[in-house]
Amino acid sequence: MALSRDWIGARASVVLTLLVGVLSVVTGIANIGVGSAAEFRILGVVIPDVVRQVTAFTGTLTGFVLLANAFGLQRRLRIAWYAAMVLLPVTATQGILQTSQLSFPLIALSALAFVVVGLNVRTFDRAASLTTAQIASLTAVTGAQAYGTAGAFALREDFDGVSTLLDAFYFSLVTGSTVGYGDVTPTTAVGKLFALSVVLVTVSSFAVVLGVVFTPLIEARLSKALGYMTEEQLDTLEDHVLVLGHGDLTEPILEEIAAKAEVLVVVPDEERARRLSERGYTVLTDDPSDEEAQHRGRIEAARAVITATGNDAEDALAILTARQLNPDLTIVAAATQRENVKKLKRAGADTVISPAVLGAHFLAESALGGGGVEAVEEELLKTDVSEVTADVVDEVDGTADAADGGDGGTADAADVGDTPTTPDERQSGAEDSFEWDSDTRE
Repeated sequence: MALSRDWIGARASVVLTLLVGVLSVVTGIANIGVGSAAEFRILGVVIPDVVRQVTAFTGTLTGFVLLANAFGLQRRLRIAWYAAMVLLPVTATQGILQTSQLSFPLIALSALAFVVVGLNVRTFDRAASLTTAQIASLTAVTGAQAYGTAGAFALREDFDGVSTLLDAFYFSLVTGSTVGYGDVTPTTAVGKLFALSVVLVTVSSFAVVLGVVFTPLIEARLSKALGYMTEEQLDTLEDHVLVLGHGDLTEPILEEIAAKAEVLVVVPDEERARRLSERGYTVLTDDPSDEEAQHRGRIEAARAVITATGNDAEDALAILTARQLNPDLTIVAAATQRENVKKLKRAGADTVISPAVLGAHFLAESALGGGGVEAVEEELLKTDVSEVTADVVDEVDGTADAADGGDGGTADAADVGDTPTTPDERQSGAEDSFEWDSDTRE
């Protein structure tokens, strides 16, 4: 099976970024603390040994950042693409300044990765969404470090081991991380009181940021494994297509619509939800006809609802609930049986299609030498539903009327006239139309 150019480009970008990150870490660690008596020149300029040491240390840090950034590229995040375009030239520059044997592969690989990632800019189009709590926690930890650094530098006379701004930042960071090497200590009462405040502020900010930033990531992993969505994920849904239930007929619908819009599938079966989630679909494990479940699925912000489970009775219940919750919503349904087309419309569906009847009609027309059937099918397949021309619609209606004597089992003029206009009328009509016996419920 041939792989698409887009997928290959994305995969190559991720792999190359990972390799650059690993090589940057290895190169930096290999050069940390390794001095040399020989002079290194770049374009006639002597590179001091202290510069090589600093770039070795910063190169190691850059490598770790690139390793984390590769996971962002794997998720197709646009911010990860921007970060890679900045970090890759940095790693190449650090490799040049380190002037070691590992520098040349690092420089070459960084240049190659920069080109590949840059050419695949359109692949990384997903926005990174941070909640208000995440933004606030990151701001808090940044402010806490700024407070500790500025205060320690201002009170440097009250500390043993603080003379520069870097020393002050070092003190703030090791205090907040609870490492506490003991090489920087307060020597006065004022310094001790300030150190206590730094402990409270920085340690608390670190604890908050770890909980707020990483907990949603863990929850997302668990929700994907178990087949359910977190409340944070549900709250961000907007202008999505809500698919109520899942059946054999739903499968091709998902494959068609998932490439054009965000989709949320509501299914009651946890095992099916888990399988759908593993395939990349957004899934909510709940009863599709339940009012609370549809509220959680953000039906008020959805652009459309689709029901095609293969069980017309279950679809009718889901349609009734959806119509009552959002009277202006576009609801599309698939009827398994021809006689249920009008019933689903009475339940509140705007459009009801019977795939079996429609497919049988096309097959019959083709077998009898009906012209234009394939042209209509091709037009429908290559054109969005909202963009189907009037000529195609007229042709389909004309062939359906000719074959069925004016009653093709789909929405015609008579059907539209019979469609109730209020939720109470729809509910009453649907309940009267379906026989709620034990077999139907099963």
